[in-house]
Amino acid sequence: MGCGKKDDFKGKSCVCEVVRAIKDIQDNAEDVCECPSNCFLEPLGAISPSSRKRHKRPDTRVFTLKTADGSPFHAFFTGNDCACVSIFFRVEEVFDNCCAVLRVLEPVNRKSGPDKTVNLADDCCIDLKKVCEVDFFRSTNDCVTVDLTCFCAVQCIADVDLDICED
Repeated sequence: MGCGKKDDFKGKSCVCEVVRAIKDIQDNAEDVCECPSNCFLEPLGAISPSSRKRHKRPDTRVFTLKTADGSPFHAFFTGNDCACVSIFFRVEEVFDNCCAVLRVLEPVNRKSGPDKTVNLADDCCIDLKKVCEVDFFRSTNDCVTVDLTCFCAVQCIADVDLDICED
């Protein structure tokens, strides 16, 4: 299923359907006893509900995508103190045949003092050990348009408030 094969999820991409569901959940941002990081959990805020106690109501479901070889998909963002690469995204729009606009999220560590961008890049690759240092996300102004049929997996990470939705 997925990875551009024609015999996948009812002729569509499984990853595409999950990202569409994430977009719908974000748009309809209201407890279910399932896997706590299931991308289909509703309402927005059901993943990592403890974050609701400390912050405003979540407006974003943070997720990662994996390529056919199992490596995390990454994109660049504008920053000033690192290689500015992230594997974390927020869906902004899904259109046509499973194309999507994804906002690149800045990976941040808040536990070791002041907020610090986590530099996930190690020369040419993503350093998976550094992914564990990420405990917060910041919105960036950088977006990437992707063909969701090119990915084999999607993993939801957390529901957070990024002040994307303005009142």
